[in-house]
Amino acid sequence: MEKRGLGRGLNALLAGTSAEDVARNVRELRLDTVAPNPYQPRRQFDDGALAELAQSIKEHGVLQPIIVRRKAPDRYELIVGERRLRASRLAGRATIPAVVQECGDQEMLLLALIENIQREDIGPVEEARAYRQMNVEFGMTQEDIARSVGKSRQAVGNAMRLLSLPEHVVSALETGRISEGHARLLVPLDPDMQEAALAAFVSRNLSVREAEAVVRSLRRTERMPDSHAAPNAAEDPHVKAIEEHLSVALGTKVSVNMGRDGAGTIRLEFYSLDQLEGIIERMTGADSDASREA
Repeated sequence: MEKRGLGRGLNALLAGTSAEDVARNVRELRLDTVAPNPYQPRRQFDDGALAELAQSIKEHGVLQPIIVRRKAPDRYELIVGERRLRASRLAGRATIPAVVQECGDQEMLLLALIENIQREDIGPVEEARAYRQMNVEFGMTQEDIARSVGKSRQAVGNAMRLLSLPEHVVSALETGRISEGHARLLVPLDPDMQEAALAAFVSRNLSVREAEAVVRSLRRTERMPDSHAAPNAAEDPHVKAIEEHLSVALGTKVSVNMGRDGAGTIRLEFYSLDQLEGIIERMTGADSDASREA
């Protein structure tokens, strides 16, 4: 399918269509003929905000038409406008203004995602799952996704790495018990440390800065010198500083073991293929997808 600058959102879908043409093409569709967008990445909608929008629609009508595609005679599928569709139903309307456009499955997912990102109406887990869906269902690389939604590849990769967390941690993020900043701190940790850190974050209602201190403390407690390490090497402030610097730079847990003669090893941990690719990209500055294809 030809790519049409999807990062521009609705402008791409309506490319070559003037405002007057759009206005002429608006029609009233029965609400019961419009099915939801099956690729809608957003799963949680604020009931209070929907009620406010429904009240506004009762008073002023639907000010901006939704966009749909035709699935069958007198049957449509939503492309963009999920909140307006839901609120119109809450308001008791029988019809809704709509523009009918041709649109493929990939564009539907991208446009729904772009609309939510632009409105800041989508949570980090929903965004990450949408990126994964683009990758798995449509074969898009992180670079493709980043270009399509107008974000950096690193931002897309960081979002997708949230899904490497255990399901109950993802649930804590999705329900607001922890923030995206908290979740990012948990990604490079091993499962036991994730559990301990999550419990501390939630029970003590820690800010992200306070959570960073907890993670550093857990790492210091866990760190033990191996049989080849020099005495007290694990307590060396210089070694600790190196580990923390590398952990932040690479986005994963890093352990440095110094031998008695000054030689040693650096250990990097990863918990998913996506995370490994991200580490490789940070270390080499190369596109991991290109590396695999070479």
